[in-house]
Amino acid sequence: MSQAMISLRGISKAYSMGDTTLWALDNIDLDIHKGEFVAVMGASGSGKSTLMNILGCLDVPTRGVYSLDGAEVQSLSRNELADLRNRKLGFVFQSFNLLPRTAAIENVELPMLYNHRVTPHESRQRALAALDAVGLADRAHHYSNQLSGGQQQRVAIARSIVNDPVLMLADEPTGNLDTRTSVEVMAIFQGLNSRGITVVLVTHEQDIAQYTKRNVVFRDGKILSDSPVASPRNAASELAAIKARS
Repeated sequence: MSQAMISLRGISKAYSMGDTTLWALDNIDLDIHKGEFVAVMGASGSGKSTLMNILGCLDVPTRGVYSLDGAEVQSLSRNELADLRNRKLGFVFQSFNLLPRTAAIENVELPMLYNHRVTPHESRQRALAALDAVGLADRAHHYSNQLSGGQQQRVAIARSIVNDPVLMLADEPTGNLDTRTSVEVMAIFQGLNSRGITVVLVTHEQDIAQYTKRNVVFRDGKILSDSPVASPRNAASELAAIKARS
């Protein structure tokens, strides 16, 4: 098998609470390969959010080795980490994190502001292409408060893919959405994954996890189970059926 996109070996993360040490992650080994679509699951406090922070290079493990796309993360300088996050990672959050008085296209352009290799014209064209990929090209100049929750999440997804990341990290991306809009968002993730983007998604919803290809379940900082999804749900087909009924 090819080299893993994500390789975790002996990853542990400890937090001190007074005289007590809490191990949020305890000696985790995990490989995720290019093109996978993985749901990370578990109850509150199971370690899944800590894992996502480490995968996103937003936090560092107490011990262990994390390699991302062939680079050992702990060996990188602060500037190298920032560059890696900008070039190789896309983030999608439950709360969208859009600038409220800024047009959709400008929100999508944000990751390119500090990329001096991209001209303003190219930035605008790439932002338009990303919005088109999530079906929002016609809302490019609408402000966030003029968009529905589902549309705001699609803008956030467009922002996450504008730099052509090799890995997308999504933290409860459907947590604030109704059922139909959740299916719309999962259809976008499945489409991006079919283009070769590796997706790791945190969710506590079993039905959402069934749209992915592999489920990794955490409990008390350890991996409880790691199994493929036998028959992943097809969000595009389900969305078409919902539209036909409405």
